Amino acid sequence: MVTASVQDQRRTVPSRLRRSSTTVVDVVAHLLVSVLLLALALAVLYPLAWMLISGFKTNFEIFSDPWGLPATWRVENFVAAANKGVTTYFVNSLLVTAGSIVSTTMISAWAAYGLARTKAPLVKYGGWFILGGLMVSPTVALVPLFGLLQQLRLFDSLVGLVVLYTAYRIPFTTFLIRAYMVDLPTTLDEAATIDGAGRFQIFWRVILPLSKPILVSAALLQALFSWNEFAFALVFLSRRELKTLPVGLMDMQSRLLTDWPVQFASLALAALPMILVFLIGQRAFLRGLTDGMGK
Repeated sequence: MVTASVQDQRRTVPSRLRRSSTTVVDVVAHLLVSVLLLALALAVLYPLAWMLISGFKTNFEIFSDPWGLPATWRVENFVAAANKGVTTYFVNSLLVTAGSIVSTTMISAWAAYGLARTKAPLVKYGGWFILGGLMVSPTVALVPLFGLLQQLRLFDSLVGLVVLYTAYRIPFTTFLIRAYMVDLPTTLDEAATIDGAGRFQIFWRVILPLSKPILVSAALLQALFSWNEFAFALVFLSRRELKTLPVGLMDMQSRLLTDWPVQFASLALAALPMILVFLIGQRAFLRGLTDGMGK
């Protein structure tokens, strides 16, 4: 009995040491990850905070004390930015972004449903054709697109910009949504067919509600692209009243070379909507991407 108890103690001591060492390693790893994430958050948030605070300063305060807080929080800088054209640029970007989100997401969702559900032999070639759209650089096609939009009478219009954003984002968005739809059970389609539903009804009433996370992800990615796109907006919009925020802010910079507070206020107003949109939809955004990658 004594020998057995001694052997049991010898067995339990190493296991306790292993458990304690494992616990220490987990704590250290967790601490390192937390420090790394905190440093990354500071690297991302600090420039945004500095830009926002600088929008409330004067020119003298920006150059004399760039890292300090303003003596007086000058809200009039944001009012001046709005009066100098930011409101118009903001509305134009909002219209283009909203239009391209709706058109790109719906067309891509329908195409993704066809690629995921149709078993015809030629469907895979259609997928390759759509995939080829990812290999076309937008800047390479600027010259032919310039002539095409003029022939279609879409040059220097927000509608033409929506068409371009939709056309160039459909390939990526289609395959993003298809990766999610491909693993949805086909029994849902069969059950809806037995109940008398057609293809369009199955797509609209069954598949789309189940694909909400990936649709939110696709919409947010399209919003970020459309809101920040610069090359197409610079080339295909010539009138100042039609410019979007990236091009409009560049135009403001050339006109306000010495008014840095107004420029920072304009940049803060341009960045704020996308930050809020992502914060609101981040849970569905991450869920859609992780589920799609897992499938």
